[in-house]
Amino acid sequence: MLAVVKIAGQQFKVKAGDSLYVPHIEGKAGDSIEFSDVLLTQNGSNVITGTNVTAVVKAEILTDLIKGNKVIAFKMKRRKGFRKKHGHRTQYTHIKVTAIA
Repeated sequence: MLAVVKIAGQQFKVKAGDSLYVPHIEGKAGDSIEFSDVLLTQNGSNVITGTNVTAVVKAEILTDLIKGNKVIAFKMKRRKGFRKKHGHRTQYTHIKVTAIA
């Protein structure tokens, strides 16, 4: 069974047993979470989309906080002496999909 689920404004294609990195979700390692915002389900050749989807994706948090690569934003205006350097590291959560019900 396959599902497309919306997590923190992003869409992910998941199957039972998949592990993926999603934007940071509150919780500790070992906690169970459910995602009810399922956009599409596919079971063999049977595809259900839109408001008819009543599935729930259940997952387990493997690692609660992981930082991504550093992204640097550098702004500069030539001949003006203006330089600004700003960087950030996006936070992720590592989850494992246990079931699609």
